[in-house]
Parts: sequence; structure tokens; C-alpha cells
Amino acid sequence: MTTYYRDPDVRITSAGIRMAGRDFAPAELIQVWHRRGRRSWGKIAGRGMIGMAMLLPIAVGLLGVGVALVIDASTPVTVGLIGGGILIGLASAPLADILLEQVDRSHDRGSRELEIWARTATGDVRLLRTADASRFGRIYRALQRALEPAGVTRR
Repeated sequence: MTTYYRDPDVRITSAGIRMAGRDFAPAELIQVWHRRGRRSWGKIAGRGMIGMAMLLPIAVGLLGVGVALVIDASTPVTVGLIGGGILIGLASAPLADILLEQVDRSHDRGSRELEIWARTATGDVRLLRTADASRFGRIYRALQRALEPAGVTRR
């Protein structure tokens, strides 16, 4: 027996499939397909806010340098404003690294619900519903590998 995928809720092996709290033999599944749900605009807006948070220190730094060059101030004030603007801009690098990691995680989780469905002799069954795009992909690929010998069709 080959195990293709296993987590606390899902087990996919060459001998059987456990999903949605039910056990299926690979031959029981006549057809398998997936559906994508509606996009979550809240999650997309959250990504946009992270992007704005990355650009904010750079904008403030550029503003400081711009103000220093435009106003008619003494040399120490001008140098201080330019130095402060550059330091604020440079401070955005570590912040950007942290925020980019958050964006990567957000993309892994996905912005929509994903479902795996199967047709059995008794009707259509939803096997999985998740918003975690990475987990969905691993499970769907494992299911495809497990069902190849049984000749199950996919849409």
C-alpha cells in the first residue's frame, strides 16, 4: 500500500481514501472534479494593505528628502532632513522582508474556497472544502495519483 497524502482529516492511499469523514475505495469514485468558490475581496484588500504598509516608509523618506530640498533652511536642518529621510527609507528594508513573507503566506492560503467533488454510485459527494490553496493542491494531486490505476475520470 502506498500513502500519497495524510493529515488529521484526510488520508489518501492506494488502498483507500478517507475524506469528509467517509471511507471510499478508489473504484467507488466514478468521477472526480474540483470547483473554485467566489473570491474573498477582504483577503485581497488585506494584501493591498500590506503593500501599502511596505511603501509607506519609502514615501515618508522621499517626502523628507523633498521637503529638505525645497524649503529654504539652514545647512544643518537640510542635512538632518535628508539624513532622516534616507534612514526612514532604509528602515523599510527589514519591514518589507517581514511584510513580503506575509504576502507569500496569504497567497498560499488563497483568496477563495476550493472544493473537491466525486461522483459515486449513490450520487455526488463533496470530499473537501478548504481555503488553503497549498493544501488543496497537495490533496488533489495525491487523489489523482491514487485514482490513476482505477481509471477514474477527472473534469
